[in-house]
Amino acid sequence: MKTVYLIRHAKSSWDDLTLPDKERPLNERGLRDAPFMGMQLRAKAARIDRLITSPAKRALVTATYFAVALGLPAEQILIEPGIYESQPDDIIDILRTLSDNYTTVALFGHNPTLTALTNLFGGLEEKLDNLPTCGIIRIDADVNHWIDFKEDMGFITEFHYPKQFFK
Repeated sequence: MKTVYLIRHAKSSWDDLTLPDKERPLNERGLRDAPFMGMQLRAKAARIDRLITSPAKRALVTATYFAVALGLPAEQILIEPGIYESQPDDIIDILRTLSDNYTTVALFGHNPTLTALTNLFGGLEEKLDNLPTCGIIRIDADVNHWIDFKEDMGFITEFHYPKQFFK
C-alpha cells in the first residue's frame, strides 16, 4: 500500500500585487492554518516519509510548517518544480517516479490542479468544487510500487480542512 496526502498550500497574501506569483507569502490566516493542520495530521499518527512541494513560497512555507509539526527535519522536504503550474497527470507522473522506499508522502501544491486530481479518485460522496486552502486529502493506493500509482488504484480515505475546526 502507498499513501499520498495532497495538501493545498495555506491561504496566501495578495497585499503586494507587485510580487511575482511564486513569491506570494502566507497571510495571517495561512500562518495560523498551516501549523494547525500539520498538528492535525500529527494527531492522526501520520508517518510521512517525504514532503514534496511546489517551489512557490506559499507552498514551501506550508510544507515547512507541516515538517515542524510532524517532527521531520527540513531535509525531508523535496522541492519539485514540476508541481507549480501542473496538471493532474503531471502530479501522477511525479508520484510514479518516487522511490519505493517511501510508503507515505505529502505533496504540497495548488488549485485548480489539486481539486481536479482529487476528483479523479473515489471515496468522497460528491466531487469537490474546490479543495480549500490548507485542505488535506489522503489517498490510499493498493499498489506496492509508486510506478503503479494511478487513479483507478487509489481511494480517498480522509478529507480535512481548516474550516472544520475554525468557524
